[in-house]
Amino acid sequence: MLYSSAPSNRRNFVSSLGGGFGWLALQALEKRVHAEEKTRRAVADIDPLSPYAARRPHFAPRAKSVIFLFMVGGPSQIDTFDYKPLLNQLDGKPVPESIRSAVEATRHANVFHGCDDVVMRSPFAFQQHGESGAWVSELMPRIAKHVDDLCFIHSMQADSNNHAPASYQLHTGDIRAGKASLGSWVTYGLGTENADLPGYVVLFDAGPLGGAANYTNGFLPPAFQPTRMRDRGLPVLDLTPAEPFASEQRDAMDLLQDLNRRHRDQYPGFLELDARIASYELAYRMQSAALEVGHVDEEPQYIHALYGLDHEDVRTQSFSRKCLMARRLVERGVRFVQLYDMPDKDGWDAHDRLLENHTPRARWTDIGVAGLIADLKQRGLLDSTLVIWASEFGRTPMKQGNLGRQHNAAGFTLWMAGGGIRPGLHVGATDELGLMATERPVQFRDLHATILTALGIDFEQLSFSINGRDERITGVAGSAQPLMDILL
Repeated sequence: MLYSSAPSNRRNFVSSLGGGFGWLALQALEKRVHAEEKTRRAVADIDPLSPYAARRPHFAPRAKSVIFLFMVGGPSQIDTFDYKPLLNQLDGKPVPESIRSAVEATRHANVFHGCDDVVMRSPFAFQQHGESGAWVSELMPRIAKHVDDLCFIHSMQADSNNHAPASYQLHTGDIRAGKASLGSWVTYGLGTENADLPGYVVLFDAGPLGGAANYTNGFLPPAFQPTRMRDRGLPVLDLTPAEPFASEQRDAMDLLQDLNRRHRDQYPGFLELDARIASYELAYRMQSAALEVGHVDEEPQYIHALYGLDHEDVRTQSFSRKCLMARRLVERGVRFVQLYDMPDKDGWDAHDRLLENHTPRARWTDIGVAGLIADLKQRGLLDSTLVIWASEFGRTPMKQGNLGRQHNAAGFTLWMAGGGIRPGLHVGATDELGLMATERPVQFRDLHATILTALGIDFEQLSFSINGRDERITGVAGSAQPLMDILL
């Protein structure tokens, strides 16, 4: 009896097993269809011909716009904003074993690669500033005057110790190229407040390490790619038509748009066509608005002096003009401005001769950044504008080469100001040498969640479905933790 019932049991088991796999496949398919339908509804809520139209945030926002100041190449936290007096005592001596063993037990053990086992003191003097008593090196004398407006995070960590992957992660949430940038996510979620200007603008001379993958729209609809503007000459190249065609331009645009719409109607859901139609119309409207926003030289002389536009160093002038351009953009309702300080191929990447690398770069950026903070504040714009100063990682306290420093993703500093951020705070800490975050380590996804929360966006809901997967800049649902205690 037992023998005769066995085949039946096996058949039943195999049958039920197959049914289970089928059920799992059906559930996966339903989830994919649901996710893609959610994305279609989200995209459908966006007018394809006016993709930057302002959209309601999920909850009351603290900030309305963002200016992201990206210092390319990794400025040293222990030579700018993270004062470590123990470096002076241990200069020329090995890294203490307690610190070395603590770091080597983590995923950041590779931070020791490529540098000497010798601590190097900072060549820059530090002083305390403001009522908050923040320590700032002599590299940043202008920014030091505004420390009580800043919120420092001293315990940032990145997943990669290489420039491009770490930079991608800060911009897009992933160390791999191809994802959507923070600026694209923000304009996808909120649109902008000026229909005559782009919602997302990038400003730079030489772009960031890793190229355009840092700031592009990735898999998001093409309408949410950034517009590059220049701080001199025409803000956007080829913006104005040749004189013989100017008088008939509107008629020509109307005809072109009519033909484009007819073509688009044959391919519903083809977002590239929607983006092209919208970009043509935006370009037409930008001809006056963008030209006006680019009139930086028309600002009064006291603004020129505040930002350093009259500085003797031409690279200081260049970066300062970009900072002023950023203020003029957010003042006119642009949602997100990404500004890079990269004037050459090196950036702050001081593997050798730290003193000679960091001194001019601080000179090029310090006055413009300080001028931006002061100007936003005096115009009443700082409360609604979130300003971020950051880089892809910091640098080691150990010496490399001829008095330089190696990359350090284990612990570094950034600061934020305005836009609902509590001023005068210091969040987290690194060890006594400034090598690794030991108090409240903060990941880039936590930073992104904090920024989106300040803008009134539920970072868990801000998603886009690709091949059945909900993509978010903050990663898998539930993995990011916004720093709620630094928000007003």
